[in-house]
Amino acid sequence: MKSDNQSFSGDLPQAFILLGVSDRPWLELPLFVVLLLSYVLAMLGNVAIILASRLDPQLHSPMYVFLSHLSFLDLCYTTTTVPQMLVNMGSSRKTISYGGCTVQYAVFHWLGCTECVVLAAMALDRYVAICEPLRYAVLMHRALCQQLVALAWLSGFGNSLVQVALTVRLPLCGRQVLNNFFCEVPAVIKLSCADTTVNDATLAVLVAFFVLVPLALILLSYGFIARTVLRIQSSKGRHKAFGTCSSHLMVVSLFYLPAIYMYLQPPSSYSQEQGKFISLFYSIITPTLNPFIYTLRNREVKGALRRLLARLWSLCGW
Repeated sequence: MKSDNQSFSGDLPQAFILLGVSDRPWLELPLFVVLLLSYVLAMLGNVAIILASRLDPQLHSPMYVFLSHLSFLDLCYTTTTVPQMLVNMGSSRKTISYGGCTVQYAVFHWLGCTECVVLAAMALDRYVAICEPLRYAVLMHRALCQQLVALAWLSGFGNSLVQVALTVRLPLCGRQVLNNFFCEVPAVIKLSCADTTVNDATLAVLVAFFVLVPLALILLSYGFIARTVLRIQSSKGRHKAFGTCSSHLMVVSLFYLPAIYMYLQPPSSYSQEQGKFISLFYSIITPTLNPFIYTLRNREVKGALRRLLARLWSLCGW
């Protein structure tokens, strides 16, 4: 129980104050510019990959089905958080409504857990492509891809539903100030004046499941992939096989490293000062970098984007 705060008498708060970098006002303008540029790049890059994956017949394999969903997730990630951050940085009122905050952390957790499963599905696809190439078309058929994608979205939604149901029941105390750029469950739990043991334990168990189980499957897949690749006699063949996996490994690292630091600790020991900058990294920097990682290191994606630009150029009559 947090005795230094006074609980609300049953009424929900009207709004939360998001501190962001209010304690460092000299950072607001440069950070505003970085966020705006990153948001524009993330939108353009991820929309381009979605369009190329959908419109180019050479990108209709399972790998690019998963990639298009990953890009859509990244679009939603940035749109859930960045516009509100830009509005707050551009005004003196650093607030978000109670309903807006609830929707924000609900969608954010939904997307995060969904992305964990999508990344695991992409690792499975690479495992089958490299370790079972002759059976790839049979094993990774369209129905299985749709089932894996549906599993990712539904399991992420289920996790978010549980987190929201537990969090909105907590009585909140004192001034509703979040030392963050946007609303996240651990930061909101810190505001409660009630016993949060159930919330802490549920958050730890669900996040551990959605982070560690997919991560274990990814590492297991790449263990088998590495063993298969090392048996290839040709150095060119080994290089090509590793090249098909390098983009995915980079994206996995960018996503999982901050997520592990942020969420595999109980909210009671959660450091908001460190956490807000780490959450800023994976909410905008990672979604901005992902399309460039896949574009720069993948000939098929680069070729599809060139064909897409040529088609748009011809449609515009230029």
